[in-house]
Amino acid sequence: MHSSRDVILLITHSGDFFTIDRVAEALSKKGAQPFRLDTDKFPLEVQLTAHFEKSKSYHTLKYGTRSISTQQVQAVWMRRIWEPELSKELAPQFRDACIRESQATLDGFWDSLKEARWVDDLECINAGQNKLRQLRVASEVGFTIPQTLVTNKAEAAREFFQQVNGKMVSKLLTPLSYGMQVTNSFFLYTSTVKEEDLLDAESLRYCPMVFQEQIPKQSELRVVYVNGNVFVGALDADVYSAAKVDWRKPGVDVGAWQHHELPDEVVSRLKTFMGKFGLLFGALDFIVTPSGEYVFLEVNPVGEWGMLERDLDLPISSVIADALLQKNDEG
Repeated sequence: MHSSRDVILLITHSGDFFTIDRVAEALSKKGAQPFRLDTDKFPLEVQLTAHFEKSKSYHTLKYGTRSISTQQVQAVWMRRIWEPELSKELAPQFRDACIRESQATLDGFWDSLKEARWVDDLECINAGQNKLRQLRVASEVGFTIPQTLVTNKAEAAREFFQQVNGKMVSKLLTPLSYGMQVTNSFFLYTSTVKEEDLLDAESLRYCPMVFQEQIPKQSELRVVYVNGNVFVGALDADVYSAAKVDWRKPGVDVGAWQHHELPDEVVSRLKTFMGKFGLLFGALDFIVTPSGEYVFLEVNPVGEWGMLERDLDLPISSVIADALLQKNDEG
């Protein structure tokens, strides 16, 4: 018999499969009721109604054959929020208004769930996505970080290129939206910068960029932190990354990920770092240098981990389910 408050809301989009399915399955095995909300299907296929009365307020949500009330929701897994999928026949001025109103309605829905346990709280996620704050906090807790320059000044970028002896990469401070079409991959992934790339660096005045020294790699790590638990996958730089600066570009072979154990001091710093952001979940990227030094690159508060569970049989989905089912006063 289900209690009245045992629904776990999984916030994602319709193109999300492996990870969301694994977490839903783990929750079901533990006796909870997962309810998947594909944010791109609101408002066309999801009905959301807010009720405000004198003594109470609540929302009801209907998606497909299932409906829930906010009063039933024990916890929320914030995986992804996507823009609504609307008809292309909608005139642009109506389309923009519909998207704005839909997002404002969802914001009200999230607010109505403030008593639930969140993995993670939206404010913590938004604060945690600030890459410059990440670097500052990483340095404060004792992580080694790459020399970094953020600038919209062409001359500063050229000087930094000389300072790091021409070993430089560029990246963005914010993620691109999934629908953004960019023909120049220089702006898409972490990219090596060559001297000729800086010839037209005057375009920086339109858009600042992040430049970092290129760190020599023995291996690249994806470290998944879940409520004090740490899971690690490593890619051997010699085998895999000779031609690629960013492993997130398409084409990581199944089986390329290997198990890796972090030193205790790195785990300790990692827990302190995540605590400072108030995050129960994060996917972090590190480089291990040929001399064995661990260099922090960044954390994504809603980052990917499915490949580690798939290739290394790490029980990440089960631990996420445990984090969701833990009572707020326990943690």
